[in-house]
Amino acid sequence: MKKFMNDAGSLAVDSQEGFVAAHDDLVAFGQGRKHVRRKVFTPGKVAVIAGGGAGHEPMHIGFIGKGMLDAACTGHVFTSPTPDQILSAIQEADNGAGVLLIVKNYDGDVMNFEMAAEMAASTGSHRIETLIVNDDIAIERTARGTGRRGVAGTLVVEKIVGAAAEAGRDLAALKAIGEAAIAATRTMGVALKGATVPQTTRETFVLGDDEMEVGVGIHGEPGRSREKIADAATITAMICSQILDDLAPVRDQRILLFVNGLGGTPPSELYVMFGLARRFFEERGLVVSRRLVGTYATSLDMAGISITVTLLDDALTVLWDAPVATAALHW
Repeated sequence: MKKFMNDAGSLAVDSQEGFVAAHDDLVAFGQGRKHVRRKVFTPGKVAVIAGGGAGHEPMHIGFIGKGMLDAACTGHVFTSPTPDQILSAIQEADNGAGVLLIVKNYDGDVMNFEMAAEMAASTGSHRIETLIVNDDIAIERTARGTGRRGVAGTLVVEKIVGAAAEAGRDLAALKAIGEAAIAATRTMGVALKGATVPQTTRETFVLGDDEMEVGVGIHGEPGRSREKIADAATITAMICSQILDDLAPVRDQRILLFVNGLGGTPPSELYVMFGLARRFFEERGLVVSRRLVGTYATSLDMAGISITVTLLDDALTVLWDAPVATAALHW
């Protein structure tokens, strides 16, 4: 395995150092370098905070800035940030209007963010609400267990909630807006190669030349099935049909279509998949009114893609369109 790094154990820290150095007009390290924050906070605004393990860049630190996140906490590769990291971000970002935590539905993330929220609330000086993103349809919804994972759809939730926070909406309103965005969003991914974890120098799963992994998450874990590789049109139809079945939209429904690269997929292939996905949905009477294509929520160097669909109404569309100025997303 070859990687541009000094040491596997310091890769996450070294990467954050470089990120802050590259974008010091937008971000800065928080107290004790436990988190990354906006360079300048907006007084009186609800603070929106997210985080997760390293290896998903640019998510989440790439989404810190006006119209999106106020701070983000990063753990080691594929490892949740610690409660003290999250607590530090809460204490520094809270301007008195409260804090909204956006958490991907993985056991470690949920547990550590919950602990940090309890620690912060126990002081009596912080009002905190939490959103759990669970957009991954590869995992069935069940009464027991963690349930569906939070994957690339987390970006959509962070953008919509971040815009509402920037517009001055209060904590209760942000919670409701975020829940609406989560309910309207579904994602599914497929990989052609596993992720190579620096500490182990091994791929998280190994595929044969004629195989693909269907339903992958973003922590390098295998999917729900291993199947013979197919052409792009067949793969796209498989993913999109399952998203369509799960969302069950009405005809002429407006949607956001988001094709995301998992780290090792070139832009040319992402655009192939987007073109096929757009045609699939439009042929079934949906209106692709907003779109996003690129590498935003990764699994290190995994060769794969995910497709995310969000059902849009007027309110969500306005929030998606609102200005955003972050390292990875800006308009």
